[in-house]
Amino acid sequence: MSDLFTPVTVGRDELPNRLFMAPMTRARADENGLVDDTVAEYYAQRASAGLIITEGVQPSVRGQGYINTPGLHSAEQVEAWKRVTDAVHAKGGHIYAQIMHAGRIGHPSLYPDGGLPVAPSAIASGESLFDGSGLLPHPVPREMTSADIAEARDDFASAARNAITAGFDGVELHGANGYLIHQFLADGANQRTDEYGGSAQGRARFAAEVVAAVADTIGAERTALRVSPGNTFNGMTETDSLGQHLALLEAIPNQSELAFLHVVGMGPREHAERLRKEWAGAFVYNPAAGTDTAAASAVLEEGLADAVALGTAWLANPDLDARIKAGGPLNEPDSTTFYGGDHRGYTDYPTLGA
Repeated sequence: MSDLFTPVTVGRDELPNRLFMAPMTRARADENGLVDDTVAEYYAQRASAGLIITEGVQPSVRGQGYINTPGLHSAEQVEAWKRVTDAVHAKGGHIYAQIMHAGRIGHPSLYPDGGLPVAPSAIASGESLFDGSGLLPHPVPREMTSADIAEARDDFASAARNAITAGFDGVELHGANGYLIHQFLADGANQRTDEYGGSAQGRARFAAEVVAAVADTIGAERTALRVSPGNTFNGMTETDSLGQHLALLEAIPNQSELAFLHVVGMGPREHAERLRKEWAGAFVYNPAAGTDTAAASAVLEEGLADAVALGTAWLANPDLDARIKAGGPLNEPDSTTFYGGDHRGYTDYPTLGA
């Protein structure tokens, strides 16, 4: 148990414990991608996490994939996020913004110009957008040109700069779960024959360039990357997921300088074990265990990671660290309030004291 609650250093931050809060889409932003005081309260309630990683934040208008998700590409969005980071820091917490470009996991209804979502290849996800009343199938995306790729890379870097301006301690780049960076990695979604496809090295190029661009913009010590080898979420298919992700690691020369690599355990565990051996810096693992906090302790006891990220357990338990120390009990999460809505199922989960 002591392993969960011993300090750990990631990047430039000495963190009080190794129990991180994983990013979770909550869809509480307004139609302009602005977060409010309720969002600030939600994250501040969970400031005792070793590190909070926010929900996915779109780096551009075209990067949005769901309704009511927040952005970091306008001055108004940056100002709104300052309330969140100030609230977390006031409670002694640390918080990273997860930057997520959805790629083909998008829909024309999300964009003012009604245009198509973009992706490495013109291959539909096979999934749908929930627009608040029904499901809208994702269309076949527009294949990105070289100019589109450069623009998306620059959008990640610009959003990272905005994140630091907004007071975040760093950023995590979302290269997992079937979103744009993952789409470039997966041969089922990326059938390009130029320098951004055609081989494991080519498919890794976009991800490596985004990492480099963000590290150059805000510093490698504030830059983290999330991946999910073997994850089929959002229609992902990969012929050799482990080999592809090993190629990605080879394309990132400054591993030890980055804040951390965050691996989501949605695929074979041996994939994470191999990446752990090959990664030179701090390693974070999300066991995708729901509210099973014993899995978090096991990850550290087995030496699989330097820190462990939990999602649902933090969602339902704003004082998760205290509850683990006390041996429970844990609140039950209400899945009907995971996405969208008001404070119910968001900021009203009780603490042990309550």
